[in-house]
Amino acid sequence: MTPPAGDRDPAHTPVRVLLCDDHTVVRAGLLALLSSAPGIEVIGEAGDGEEAVALAAALRPDVVLMDLQLGSGIDGIEATRRIAALPEREAEREAGREAEREAGRDVEREAGRAGGRDVEREAAGRGAPHVLVLTTYDTDADINRAIEAGATGYLLKAERPEELFSAIRAAAAGRSTLSAPVAHRVLAQMRSPRPGLTDRELDILGQLARGLSNREIARALFISEATVKTHLGRIYDKLGVDTRAGAVSVAKEQRLLP
Repeated sequence: MTPPAGDRDPAHTPVRVLLCDDHTVVRAGLLALLSSAPGIEVIGEAGDGEEAVALAAALRPDVVLMDLQLGSGIDGIEATRRIAALPEREAEREAGREAEREAGRDVEREAGRAGGRDVEREAAGRGAPHVLVLTTYDTDADINRAIEAGATGYLLKAERPEELFSAIRAAAAGRSTLSAPVAHRVLAQMRSPRPGLTDRELDILGQLARGLSNREIARALFISEATVKTHLGRIYDKLGVDTRAGAVSVAKEQRLLP
């Protein structure tokens, strides 16, 4: 039986992991893989986003290993957002406060405030599990949405097992880990941010959100179908997506649509 968070010794307690992937075979493979890793313990499995959120709230793992595409229901981005927003349990807060009192950390807390940090507030923020995305998708849109939703790290399923183990331990400590291709894309975005959408592109995006086809968009805006296709290509590039659904989803995330 795993002791409560407030009674655990981080130096000797395994990292408690919750798996979330809608493919049973993938979860079985991850379970077998992580079972071989020292210092890592899988405490639960979820096959969809809603189940992941419920189990994260009930089990309080250190890390949730989260896929992005989860079939029906909420996707991995929304599940990440909800998990990151989970409140700290009162019992854990009280255990943490009692441990601080016994260890005489009141002085450290005051010193932290004096140095610009509120130690008590930082401790209160440790309630929600850390989410480590593990996916095959590495588009700019997916990466940005996951990070904005509160993911601690973003790993691709092509990584070596040792990299996955290391990323899980880092996530449990609140440290960020990105796969090399993901880090490259993030840096590229920072160095060369994409230009904003033009008024015409926003018009087309709005028609796209209504579910109109290219021909219907052309008729609605009194332009040729070829022009619609050209604008769509530019919209996809600027938003970092490659599908119509992806463009609409990102546009809503970035509040580009009413």
